[in-house]
Amino acid sequence: MKARIKTQITGFVAGIALSGIAVAFEPLPAQPPVPVDNPMNAEKIELGRMLYFDPRLSVDGTVSCNSCHNVMTNGTDNRPVSVGVNGQKGGRNAPTVFNAAFLSAQFWDGRAATLEDQAKGPILNPIEMGMPSEKVVIDRLKKIPEYVDRFETVFGEGGLTYDNIAKAIAAYERTLVTPNSPFDRYLRGDENAISESAKRGMKLMEKLGCTACHNGPNLAGPDLPTGQGFFQKFPIYTDNEYVKKYDLLADKGRYEVTKKEEDKHMWRVPTLRNVALTAPYFHNGSVQTLDEAVRVMAKTQLNRDLSRKEVRDLVAFLESLTGEIPPQVMPKLPQTEGFSVVGDQ
Repeated sequence: MKARIKTQITGFVAGIALSGIAVAFEPLPAQPPVPVDNPMNAEKIELGRMLYFDPRLSVDGTVSCNSCHNVMTNGTDNRPVSVGVNGQKGGRNAPTVFNAAFLSAQFWDGRAATLEDQAKGPILNPIEMGMPSEKVVIDRLKKIPEYVDRFETVFGEGGLTYDNIAKAIAAYERTLVTPNSPFDRYLRGDENAISESAKRGMKLMEKLGCTACHNGPNLAGPDLPTGQGFFQKFPIYTDNEYVKKYDLLADKGRYEVTKKEEDKHMWRVPTLRNVALTAPYFHNGSVQTLDEAVRVMAKTQLNRDLSRKEVRDLVAFLESLTGEIPPQVMPKLPQTEGFSVVGDQ
């Protein structure tokens, strides 16, 4: 980890000892990293916002990015698994899009290195948005004059390409940051920003070893190079009631991408930011409440049975991670000018 791993913040030392290793809680930055090949500007962000909300990027005009990652609430759909075109259901829970820009790999299995890579997937996924090819996506948008004009303004002549669709969406998604949670204010020196129960929960996180995985500003692991995901096995301890009750071994995780034996049940560590808002929990959305998710994690990852008080304190800490969700305005989408683009295959 970087030198900042032990940080003095207004007289408050955020670094703590875990098995002899310094691990830091850090405030969430106001801005995420921006790749040099996709700089942000107002026109690109607005184009990305339009595309993010536009269901015409789906084969039947019913599903947008926002359908599964609703930025008008918490960046998820609060369903166990999302519903795509023709009522089809996916196999995994939709992670929140808020603060995804701080992750070094996307999707539960880390198969996409960047937000740009991630944005390309759902549009062509037959269960999610169902478009049959990149060409069909481009041909459809070319029938909408305002989109053609906006892509040329942002990317230059011939700018309406599939890569640039992803770049615009990713630029918008990098505005979806939720800073200044009560815990961030506490880390910056406001001792009264979180409750005594939350403070006990923070210390218990450290004591139990949860911060071995959930550390750094996004509480999703250390800063890593783009495309290098931070993965951990889940579940580790399988001889307990939770594994069977919540069917935690059915999905083999990253193994489905790599086919490597060592990747079975390996998952990209998710952010804990806003976790109190994003139920249901885990890759299959099988756990409905945060207190139950805490008990499941303690037993399956640490082989610990928590007391009621410990659960309450941990939940209080997790609730303190809810940040300020930036206000979102629904965009006015470009018109199709007298014809339907749906059914144009």
